[in-house]
Amino acid sequence: MQITGHLRKMITTLGAPVQYRLPLDDERIDMNALIGKAIQLNYSGEIHCLACGRKTNKSFNQGYCYPCFKHLAQCDSCIIKPELCHYDQGTCREPEWGEQHCLQDHFVYLANSSAIKVGITRGTQIPTRWIDQGACAALPVFRVKNRLLSGRIEVIMKQHVSDRTDWRKMLRSEPDDIDLARERDKLFAICKIEVDNLMAESGANAVTRLASETPVNIEFPVNSYPVKVSSFNFDKTPEIKGVLNGIKGQYLILDSGVLNIRKFAGYRVSLRVG
Repeated sequence: MQITGHLRKMITTLGAPVQYRLPLDDERIDMNALIGKAIQLNYSGEIHCLACGRKTNKSFNQGYCYPCFKHLAQCDSCIIKPELCHYDQGTCREPEWGEQHCLQDHFVYLANSSAIKVGITRGTQIPTRWIDQGACAALPVFRVKNRLLSGRIEVIMKQHVSDRTDWRKMLRSEPDDIDLARERDKLFAICKIEVDNLMAESGANAVTRLASETPVNIEFPVNSYPVKVSSFNFDKTPEIKGVLNGIKGQYLILDSGVLNIRKFAGYRVSLRVG
């Protein structure tokens, strides 16, 4: 089997284990079915922007050409730092996009990926966001009315818990068990004054503590983890091959190294099995 097309991030479905489909243009490849098999990915040297489709010599922000990177709201710096929301400041690159994506309910959550972390996501991206981060468990702890507020709560909480995933550690093994509900309660107590002030400032029902949610457990299709994590880069190694030992987050785990599919969105590649 050989299929050629442009990469997009893998489509995921929560299950036991998570089900992965790899988009290559119009094809949707069942990647779970390929675990244990030898695969080969060849990069053609072509990259096309995820937004406008134009050919670009370099990918920016995981799949965009430079003009789109500079002008699209989804590529703006406040996507990384939502507490600096440009819509709130009146400087959003695309106000309509901001209204659709930022002015809707968001969740602040705790997750266990490489260790405990705090993060934010739109309600429509649960559990996709957790799966993409390689979290083995996740727990929503606040529901808020917009992205700005989720970012402000994240800033409060990341004084006490990391907001980052150690991707190498995440790919080496399953993380240690963490009682996320207990950690939530501890953080509620530690952050109470700051969160209460934010709730008073934001108005009724803008911020809701989620004190009785239960963790969502996530099982990934991994036969074996690498002892040493070595990552592939299509720009340096256009031909990648090996036995697919598993998938976690947006990474293919091969016996020869790991490949972050999301990083190379827009790259035109051929996938060969066997």
